[in-house]
Amino acid sequence: MAELQDVLWKAAAKLRGSMDSSQYRDFVLGLVFLKYASSAFGAVPESARWPAVVSGPGPIGPRIDAAMAAVMRAEPSLDGALPLIFGADGVDQRRLADLAAVIGDARFTGRDGPDGGAAARDLLGEVYEYFLETFARAEGRRGGEFYTPKSVVKLLVEVLEPYKGRVYDPCCGSGGMFVQAEKFVLSRRGRSGDIAVHGQEANARTWRLARMNLAIHGIAGDLSARHADTFYEDAHPGLLADHVLANPPFNMSDWYRDPADPRWRFGVPPAGNANFAWMQHIVAKLGPRGGAGVVMANGSMSSRQSAESGIRTAFVEADLVSCVVALPPQLFRTTPIPACLWFFSKDKGPDGGRDDRRRQVLFVDARSMGTLLDRTERVLTGDDIARIAGAYHSWRGGPSARGPYADEPGFCRSVALEEIRDHGHVLTPGRYAGAAETADAADEPVRDRVERLTKELLSRLEESARLDGVVRARLERLDG
Repeated sequence: MAELQDVLWKAAAKLRGSMDSSQYRDFVLGLVFLKYASSAFGAVPESARWPAVVSGPGPIGPRIDAAMAAVMRAEPSLDGALPLIFGADGVDQRRLADLAAVIGDARFTGRDGPDGGAAARDLLGEVYEYFLETFARAEGRRGGEFYTPKSVVKLLVEVLEPYKGRVYDPCCGSGGMFVQAEKFVLSRRGRSGDIAVHGQEANARTWRLARMNLAIHGIAGDLSARHADTFYEDAHPGLLADHVLANPPFNMSDWYRDPADPRWRFGVPPAGNANFAWMQHIVAKLGPRGGAGVVMANGSMSSRQSAESGIRTAFVEADLVSCVVALPPQLFRTTPIPACLWFFSKDKGPDGGRDDRRRQVLFVDARSMGTLLDRTERVLTGDDIARIAGAYHSWRGGPSARGPYADEPGFCRSVALEEIRDHGHVLTPGRYAGAAETADAADEPVRDRVERLTKELLSRLEESARLDGVVRARLERLDG
């Protein structure tokens, strides 16, 4: 698989000299999808099948566009989803033909074995996900508009456990949340169709990526008939979801804001930041026993801005917040903004054998977790995800609990509403989870520990003062 991905990425580079990554992303992913569609959709005419596309006379671009149009006619669910850009002026037809040849040589047909078709779809799905991730890295900050790091998506899904029901994402990007939710269901011996996915995306190009991504993974989803802004035009006004998974754009300042919007049950969000608008929209979409996992900028946990602080207070007092997770740095290559996870629950009571967690919030400090892939990117490992999700399920109780819950200093702590009030409804996990205790520290008498820590502090203050003097002396020499 890794060798195939490497070959295909090098093939994609054939277009790099004639356009930037945000453009050739559409060409590469469109071709990958067409390779899948030409064999997966039985109703597609011969002219749209891969051999006819790559071997016809003249420039290849117009034939690709014609094939894309034929696929959309044959599959109404894909209407408007496929790019018709290959025959446009300025497209290097020679390089495009070279790229098509490499993709054509890749083995996606899956004809070997009784389950070859499914295996081929899985392989192509992995290739598509690989390209989405690689293009997001290549595009930097703009890549965050359509891609959430896979380890973060896995953590959201493992905590929420969307076995059945309606799964919703109001800013679905390229559809990664839905793909991971489907994988979760199948890994737990569920069936495709146990969940029904509903999503919305404001960016037209990203909306097309999502529809192609779901089609490649065999997921029938309702992403609405066209792209649209969730705040201006909610595509699913009557939907009440069982599970919401979302990674809204952080700190969005340019957003459509109607102060009279009925979604603002907990307070009108400030005009300059949509964080609490996203969260209120998500809460408004939850069914009577629904749960949500939302990626947010760290400022959402402690902002003193009056409107944001008021909404956060209202969330807590309404007993909607079940868990807050502080994430480690560098998980999001596309943004330097530190991130956290909010988990909401409409029902924290003792249903289904679960523990009664009403008027409590679980705080998880995962800032020290994760493994660096390189100097700029960190990922949560499978063990990290299992530890965080395990703490939540033990806290919640029920069938997914992996033993009784216990606070772990420095990692997790269950906190009563009264204590959160005492802290002004600030939800920063480090404030509640505290510092990890070493084995020696746990047995150390309190008086001795205070004396030791005081000496350490004074020593560090003295060292800080010494270094400050050194810096000042050198600056004075430079001025002289």
